[in-house]
Amino acid sequence: MPSVLIKNNMREEHLPHIWCPGCGNGVLMRDVASAIDNLGLDHRKVVIVSGIGCSSRAAGYMDFDTIHTTHGRAIPYATGIKLADPELEVIVLTGDGDVSAIGGNHLIHAARRNVGMTVVVFNNNIYGMTGGQYSPTTPRGEYGTTAVYGNIDRAFDIAALAFGAGASYAARGDTYHVEATTYLIQKGILHKGFSIIDCASICPTYYGRKNKKGSAVDMLMRQKTHGVMAEHAEKMTPEQLQDKQVIGVLAHTNYPEFTAEYQKIKDGLRGGKKDGQK
Repeated sequence: MPSVLIKNNMREEHLPHIWCPGCGNGVLMRDVASAIDNLGLDHRKVVIVSGIGCSSRAAGYMDFDTIHTTHGRAIPYATGIKLADPELEVIVLTGDGDVSAIGGNHLIHAARRNVGMTVVVFNNNIYGMTGGQYSPTTPRGEYGTTAVYGNIDRAFDIAALAFGAGASYAARGDTYHVEATTYLIQKGILHKGFSIIDCASICPTYYGRKNKKGSAVDMLMRQKTHGVMAEHAEKMTPEQLQDKQVIGVLAHTNYPEFTAEYQKIKDGLRGGKKDGQK
Protein backbone atom coordinates (compact mmCIF):
# COMPACT_ATOMS: atom_id res chain seq x y z
CA MET A 1 0.00 0.00 0.00
CA PRO A 2 1.47 3.43 -0.92
CA SER A 3 2.87 5.31 2.08
CA VAL A 4 0.63 8.35 1.49
CA LEU A 5 -2.46 6.11 1.48
CA ILE A 6 -1.31 4.52 4.74
CA LYS A 7 -0.63 7.89 6.36
CA ASN A 8 -3.99 9.34 5.31
CA ASN A 9 -6.19 6.34 6.07
CA MET A 10 -4.51 3.86 8.42
CA ARG A 11 -3.75 3.64 12.13
CA GLU A 12 -0.06 3.01 11.60
CA GLU A 13 0.49 1.99 15.20
CA HIS A 14 -1.73 -1.06 14.60
CA LEU A 15 0.28 -2.27 11.60
CA PRO A 16 1.44 -4.75 10.41
CA HIS A 17 -1.92 -6.50 10.14
CA ILE A 18 -2.65 -10.02 11.37
CA TRP A 19 -3.84 -11.49 8.06
CA CYS A 20 -2.02 -14.50 6.68
CA PRO A 21 0.59 -14.04 3.93
CA GLY A 22 -1.22 -13.90 0.59
CA CYS A 23 -4.63 -13.09 2.07
CA GLY A 24 -6.73 -10.87 -0.20
CA ASN A 25 -8.25 -8.84 2.62
CA GLY A 26 -5.46 -6.28 2.68
CA VAL A 27 -5.98 -5.62 -1.03
CA LEU A 28 -9.70 -5.00 -0.52
CA MET A 29 -9.04 -2.76 2.50
CA ARG A 30 -6.68 -0.74 0.28
CA ASP A 31 -9.42 -0.54 -2.40
CA VAL A 32 -11.85 0.93 0.14
CA ALA A 33 -9.24 3.46 1.32
CA SER A 34 -8.43 4.38 -2.28
CA ALA A 35 -12.12 4.88 -3.09
CA ILE A 36 -12.52 7.24 -0.12
CA ASP A 37 -9.40 9.20 -1.15
CA ASN A 38 -10.41 9.36 -4.82
CA LEU A 39 -13.78 10.83 -3.86
CA GLY A 40 -12.17 13.38 -1.55
CA LEU A 41 -14.52 12.50 1.29
CA ASP A 42 -14.26 14.38 4.57
CA HIS A 43 -12.81 11.76 6.92
CA ARG A 44 -14.86 13.22 9.77
CA LYS A 45 -17.99 12.24 7.84
CA VAL A 46 -16.97 8.63 7.17
CA VAL A 47 -17.87 5.80 9.54
CA ILE A 48 -16.51 2.27 9.05
CA VAL A 49 -18.58 -0.54 10.59
CA SER A 50 -17.58 -4.21 10.75
CA GLY A 51 -18.83 -7.41 12.30
CA ILE A 52 -16.74 -10.44 13.25
CA GLY A 53 -14.30 -12.43 11.12
CA CYS A 54 -11.00 -12.00 9.29
CA SER A 55 -12.38 -9.25 7.07
CA SER A 56 -13.91 -7.35 9.95
CA ARG A 57 -10.50 -6.71 11.47
CA ALA A 58 -10.07 -4.07 8.74
CA ALA A 59 -12.08 -1.55 10.77
CA GLY A 60 -9.39 -1.56 13.46
CA TYR A 61 -6.66 -0.60 10.99
CA MET A 62 -8.53 2.22 9.25
CA ASP A 63 -8.15 5.72 10.70
CA PHE A 64 -11.77 6.86 10.68
CA ASP A 65 -14.58 6.70 13.19
CA THR A 66 -14.91 2.93 13.32
CA ILE A 67 -16.93 0.36 15.20
CA HIS A 68 -16.19 -3.36 15.46
CA THR A 69 -19.55 -4.93 16.27
CA THR A 70 -20.88 -8.39 17.09
CA HIS A 71 -21.08 -11.33 14.70
CA GLY A 72 -23.49 -10.68 11.81
CA ARG A 73 -24.76 -7.41 13.26
CA ALA A 74 -22.71 -4.81 11.37
CA ILE A 75 -25.64 -3.80 9.17
CA PRO A 76 -28.12 -3.03 11.99
CA TYR A 77 -25.43 -1.03 13.79
CA ALA A 78 -24.78 0.83 10.52
CA THR A 79 -28.51 1.44 10.11
CA GLY A 80 -28.66 3.06 13.55
CA ILE A 81 -25.67 5.27 12.75
CA LYS A 82 -27.18 6.37 9.43
CA LEU A 83 -30.53 7.17 11.04
CA ALA A 84 -28.82 9.18 13.79
CA ASP A 85 -26.87 11.26 11.25
CA PRO A 86 -27.96 10.84 7.61
CA GLU A 87 -25.09 13.09 6.46
CA LEU A 88 -22.53 10.41 7.31
CA GLU A 89 -21.05 8.06 4.72
CA VAL A 90 -21.51 4.69 6.39
CA ILE A 91 -19.38 1.85 4.99
CA VAL A 92 -19.75 -1.73 6.20
CA LEU A 93 -16.82 -4.14 5.86
CA THR A 94 -17.94 -7.73 6.27
CA GLY A 95 -17.23 -11.31 5.25
CA ASP A 96 -19.31 -13.87 3.39
CA GLY A 97 -20.19 -15.81 6.54
CA ASP A 98 -20.75 -12.68 8.62
CA VAL A 99 -23.17 -11.07 6.16
CA SER A 100 -24.96 -14.02 4.56
CA ALA A 101 -25.19 -16.59 7.37
CA ILE A 102 -25.76 -15.17 10.86
CA GLY A 103 -26.25 -11.72 9.31
CA GLY A 104 -28.40 -12.80 6.38
CA ASN A 105 -31.69 -11.54 7.80
CA HIS A 106 -30.18 -8.11 8.46
CA LEU A 107 -28.81 -8.02 4.92
CA ILE A 108 -32.13 -8.66 3.20
CA HIS A 109 -34.09 -6.19 5.32
CA ALA A 110 -31.56 -3.35 5.01
CA ALA A 111 -31.63 -4.00 1.26
CA ARG A 112 -35.44 -4.07 1.29
CA ARG A 113 -35.56 -0.74 3.13
CA ASN A 114 -32.87 0.71 0.84
CA VAL A 115 -30.89 2.14 3.76
CA GLY A 116 -28.17 4.48 2.47
CA MET A 117 -25.00 2.55 3.25
CA THR A 118 -22.25 0.84 1.28
CA VAL A 119 -21.55 -2.80 2.11
CA VAL A 120 -18.22 -4.21 0.92
CA VAL A 121 -18.11 -8.01 1.24
CA PHE A 122 -14.69 -9.64 1.59
CA ASN A 123 -15.83 -12.96 0.14
CA ASN A 124 -13.22 -15.72 0.54
CA ASN A 125 -15.66 -18.69 0.41
CA ILE A 126 -14.73 -19.90 3.90
CA TYR A 127 -14.79 -19.08 7.61
CA GLY A 128 -11.10 -18.25 7.95
CA MET A 129 -10.83 -16.87 11.47
CA THR A 130 -12.57 -19.74 13.25
CA GLY A 131 -10.90 -22.67 11.53
CA GLY A 132 -11.98 -23.16 7.93
CA GLN A 133 -15.66 -24.15 8.18
CA TYR A 134 -17.60 -23.97 4.92
CA SER A 135 -19.68 -20.82 4.44
CA PRO A 136 -22.81 -19.92 2.44
CA THR A 137 -20.55 -19.07 -0.53
CA THR A 138 -18.36 -22.18 -0.52
CA PRO A 139 -18.79 -23.73 -3.96
CA ARG A 140 -20.55 -27.07 -4.21
CA GLY A 141 -18.08 -29.95 -3.98
CA GLU A 142 -15.38 -27.93 -2.21
CA TYR A 143 -14.01 -28.87 1.21
CA GLY A 144 -13.94 -27.29 4.64
CA THR A 145 -13.33 -28.46 8.19
CA THR A 146 -17.10 -28.94 8.50
CA ALA A 147 -17.40 -30.42 4.99
CA VAL A 148 -14.77 -33.15 5.05
CA TYR A 149 -16.54 -35.11 2.29
CA GLY A 150 -17.29 -32.03 0.19
CA ASN A 151 -19.94 -29.33 0.44
CA ILE A 152 -23.32 -30.36 -0.98
CA ASP A 153 -25.02 -26.97 -0.53
CA ARG A 154 -25.54 -24.56 -3.41
CA ALA A 155 -23.64 -21.31 -2.89
CA PHE A 156 -25.31 -17.95 -2.38
CA ASP A 157 -24.77 -15.24 -4.98
CA ILE A 158 -24.63 -12.44 -2.41
CA ALA A 159 -24.97 -9.56 -4.89
CA ALA A 160 -27.97 -11.17 -6.61
CA LEU A 161 -29.51 -12.03 -3.23
CA ALA A 162 -29.21 -8.42 -2.05
CA PHE A 163 -30.60 -6.95 -5.26
CA GLY A 164 -33.49 -9.41 -5.20
CA ALA A 165 -34.24 -8.23 -1.67
CA GLY A 166 -34.35 -4.59 -2.78
CA ALA A 167 -30.79 -3.24 -2.89
CA SER A 168 -30.65 -0.48 -5.47
CA TYR A 169 -26.97 -1.00 -6.38
CA ALA A 170 -25.25 -4.37 -6.63
CA ALA A 171 -21.79 -5.03 -8.03
CA ARG A 172 -19.03 -7.60 -7.96
CA GLY A 173 -15.27 -7.09 -7.74
CA ASP A 174 -12.24 -9.14 -6.76
CA THR A 175 -8.69 -8.83 -5.48
CA TYR A 176 -7.05 -9.04 -8.91
CA HIS A 177 -8.99 -6.35 -10.79
CA VAL A 178 -7.97 -3.58 -8.38
CA GLU A 179 -8.87 -0.51 -10.43
CA ALA A 180 -12.26 -1.91 -11.39
CA THR A 181 -13.06 -2.91 -7.80
CA THR A 182 -12.03 0.49 -6.45
CA TYR A 183 -14.25 2.16 -9.06
CA LEU A 184 -17.20 -0.07 -8.13
CA ILE A 185 -16.79 0.85 -4.46
CA GLN A 186 -16.69 4.54 -5.41
CA LYS A 187 -19.94 4.19 -7.35
CA GLY A 188 -21.47 2.39 -4.39
CA ILE A 189 -20.53 5.22 -2.02
CA LEU A 190 -21.94 7.85 -4.41
CA HIS A 191 -25.19 5.95 -4.87
CA LYS A 192 -28.06 7.19 -2.70
CA GLY A 193 -29.43 3.94 -1.37
CA PHE A 194 -28.31 0.49 -0.27
CA SER A 195 -25.15 -0.46 -2.17
CA ILE A 196 -23.37 -3.79 -2.03
CA ILE A 197 -20.09 -4.76 -3.67
CA ASP A 198 -19.43 -8.50 -3.35
CA CYS A 199 -15.65 -8.81 -3.66
CA ALA A 200 -14.01 -12.19 -4.27
CA SER A 201 -11.07 -12.40 -1.90
CA ILE A 202 -8.55 -15.23 -1.56
CA CYS A 203 -7.78 -17.38 1.49
CA PRO A 204 -4.68 -19.44 0.70
CA THR A 205 -4.37 -20.74 4.27
CA TYR A 206 -7.70 -22.48 4.85
CA TYR A 207 -9.67 -22.51 1.61
CA GLY A 208 -6.66 -22.77 -0.69
CA ARG A 209 -4.85 -25.56 1.13
CA LYS A 210 -7.99 -27.57 1.83
CA ASN A 211 -9.04 -27.42 -1.83
CA LYS A 212 -5.58 -27.68 -3.44
CA LYS A 213 -5.79 -24.27 -5.11
CA GLY A 214 -2.03 -23.77 -5.09
CA SER A 215 -0.24 -20.67 -3.83
CA ALA A 216 -1.73 -17.25 -3.21
CA VAL A 217 -0.33 -16.20 -6.60
CA ASP A 218 -2.05 -19.17 -8.26
CA MET A 219 -5.36 -18.17 -6.66
CA LEU A 220 -4.89 -14.58 -7.78
CA MET A 221 -4.09 -15.64 -11.33
CA ARG A 222 -7.25 -17.72 -11.38
CA GLN A 223 -9.20 -14.52 -10.70
CA LYS A 224 -7.38 -12.95 -13.65
CA THR A 225 -8.25 -15.74 -16.07
CA HIS A 226 -11.79 -16.37 -14.81
CA GLY A 227 -12.88 -12.76 -14.31
CA VAL A 228 -15.04 -11.28 -17.07
CA MET A 229 -16.06 -7.64 -17.17
CA ALA A 230 -19.83 -7.12 -17.15
CA GLU A 231 -19.88 -5.35 -20.52
CA HIS A 232 -18.14 -8.34 -22.12
CA ALA A 233 -20.31 -10.86 -20.27
CA GLU A 234 -23.42 -9.37 -21.90
CA LYS A 235 -22.13 -10.61 -25.27
CA MET A 236 -21.27 -14.12 -24.08
CA THR A 237 -23.42 -17.23 -24.05
CA PRO A 238 -24.27 -19.12 -20.84
CA GLU A 239 -21.86 -21.83 -21.97
CA GLN A 240 -19.04 -19.31 -22.36
CA LEU A 241 -19.78 -17.88 -18.92
CA GLN A 242 -19.64 -21.28 -17.26
CA ASP A 243 -17.15 -21.15 -14.37
CA LYS A 244 -16.54 -17.42 -14.97
CA GLN A 245 -16.86 -14.56 -12.47
CA VAL A 246 -18.61 -11.45 -13.78
CA ILE A 247 -16.92 -8.25 -12.56
CA GLY A 248 -18.78 -4.94 -12.64
CA VAL A 249 -22.17 -3.39 -11.94
CA LEU A 250 -24.72 -6.20 -11.92
CA ALA A 251 -27.83 -4.14 -11.16
CA HIS A 252 -28.52 -0.46 -10.59
CA THR A 253 -31.86 1.22 -10.05
CA ASN A 254 -33.34 4.17 -8.19
CA TYR A 255 -35.68 3.90 -5.24
CA PRO A 256 -36.41 6.27 -2.32
CA GLU A 257 -33.68 6.02 0.32
CA PHE A 258 -34.87 4.96 3.77
CA THR A 259 -33.35 7.68 5.97
CA ALA A 260 -34.57 10.43 3.62
CA GLU A 261 -38.11 9.04 3.78
CA TYR A 262 -37.86 8.73 7.56
CA GLN A 263 -36.72 12.35 7.76
CA LYS A 264 -39.87 13.45 5.91
CA ILE A 265 -41.98 11.83 8.60
CA LYS A 266 -39.96 13.56 11.33
CA ASP A 267 -40.27 16.90 9.56
CA GLY A 268 -44.01 16.37 9.22
CA LEU A 269 -44.40 15.64 12.92
CA ARG A 270 -42.46 18.78 13.81
CA GLY A 271 -44.83 20.70 11.56
CA GLY A 272 -47.83 19.41 13.51
CA LYS A 273 -49.20 17.09 10.80
CA LYS A 274 -51.20 14.11 11.92
CA ASP A 275 -51.31 10.55 10.65
CA GLY A 276 -52.55 10.38 7.06
CA GLN A 277 -52.12 14.09 6.35
CA LYS A 278 -50.05 15.31 3.43
